[in-house]
Amino acid sequence: MARPGSEHPTDLELEILKVLWEESPLPVREVRARLGAQAARVLTHSSVITMLNIMVRKGFLRRRKEGKAFLFAPRVEKNHVSGGFVGDLLSRVFDGSPAALVLNLLETTDLDAEEYAELRRLISRKAKEQQS
Repeated sequence: MARPGSEHPTDLELEILKVLWEESPLPVREVRARLGAQAARVLTHSSVITMLNIMVRKGFLRRRKEGKAFLFAPRVEKNHVSGGFVGDLLSRVFDGSPAALVLNLLETTDLDAEEYAELRRLISRKAKEQQS
């Protein structure tokens, strides 16, 4: 029996989304070229076409024909996708506790003084927004 589809993009789908969030719409050849510059493996033209069409069916991308080529653009926003991943992680691993997630991040990541200062600024800004 086939495994049920995920609401989250696969690793390759996420790489394609990153390319298209940076610039879009793009034709298949340009998506493939940009993936080739950053991917650990070389993808054939037909593999990229297949992945893009799967992503259109899943609702991650939209495509339109321009001349003889199809142009692809994201249908989902980066914040929506990243929020889905973080929300899933938060509920599955940290029992819904944002504090536990942040504490884990602070304890398992090497942050420098500038990154700690940036986190303090962001937390302070969000706290002020909540008060307003």
